[in-house]
Amino acid sequence: MWPYVSKAFQRVNQRHYVLISKAVCVQQLHSGRSEFTDSCYDDLYPGHISTTPVQKALLAVGSGVAALRNPYRHDMVAVLGETTGHVALINLRNRMRNDPEGCTILIERPRIRLSTLDLSKLASLPDGSFGREYFRFLEDNRVTPDSRVEVKFVDNEELAYVMQRYREVHDLLHTLLGMPTNMLGEVAVKLFEAAQTGLPMCALGAVLGPLRLNSSRLRSLFTSLGPWALRNGQQARCVLSIFYERRWEQSLEDLRQELNIEPAPLKLSASSKRRS
Repeated sequence: MWPYVSKAFQRVNQRHYVLISKAVCVQQLHSGRSEFTDSCYDDLYPGHISTTPVQKALLAVGSGVAALRNPYRHDMVAVLGETTGHVALINLRNRMRNDPEGCTILIERPRIRLSTLDLSKLASLPDGSFGREYFRFLEDNRVTPDSRVEVKFVDNEELAYVMQRYREVHDLLHTLLGMPTNMLGEVAVKLFEAAQTGLPMCALGAVLGPLRLNSSRLRSLFTSLGPWALRNGQQARCVLSIFYERRWEQSLEDLRQELNIEPAPLKLSASSKRRS
C-alpha cells in the first residue's frame, strides 16, 4: 500500500508546478487583461509570466515543499528562487552596476550554454587553468550547463538576467570552490551563495540540506566546510561581476586570489549522481 501511495504522491508533485502555472494563466484570462496571450507570456522578456504577490506566494510555498522533498528538482528550486529573491536580486544588480566588469556583463548579457562554449578549446587548455578545470568538473560530475532553466517569474527584465546569470555561474562556483555535486558539496556551495548573494533560496538550501547528510559528513560540514564557505562568501568579490568567458586561460589559483577565495579545507570526490 505504502509504495503505491508514495508513487501517487510523486505524480501529483510532478504536476504541481504545471498546475500552478496554468492557474496563473486562467486567472489572467478571466481578469480580462489585454496583454494576455495563449502562451500566458507577456513582452517583458521571452518566457515571462506575470504574477500577483498572492500568486508568487502560492508558487513559493508549492515549490518550496517540492524542493524540500527532492533537492535535485531544479525546476522547483528555480521557481522558489524567482518568487522569493526580489530584494536580493536588486542588491546583486546594484553591486554589478558598481563594478566595471559587472557593468559590462549587464550590458553585453553573455550566456553560459553549450551553444556558447567551445568545449574542445576548454579541453585543450593547460591543467590548472580555469577553463580546463571547469571542463574537468563537467566531465567528472557528468553535468551540463544547459540544465539551468529559463527565468519566468521575475517581473523586471534586468533582474531576470541577474537571476539567469546566477544560475549559469553556479557550476563555475563549484569549480572555484573545488566542490563536487554530491549533497555535501552542494550544501557547501549553497552556504557560500547564501552569504554572497542573500537569496532566500540559498539560505533555505543551506539550512535544510544538512538534514540529508550522515553524521560523518555533518561533522565535516560543521567543523570545517561550513565555516569556510560562509567566511569566503562574505569576503569574496561579487561572483556575478566576473566575465568568466574571458577568464578561461587564467590560472584557477590566480582567479581565486583575485576573488579572495581561500582553498577548500577538504578535498571531496566527484559525485556519481548525474544532474540533468
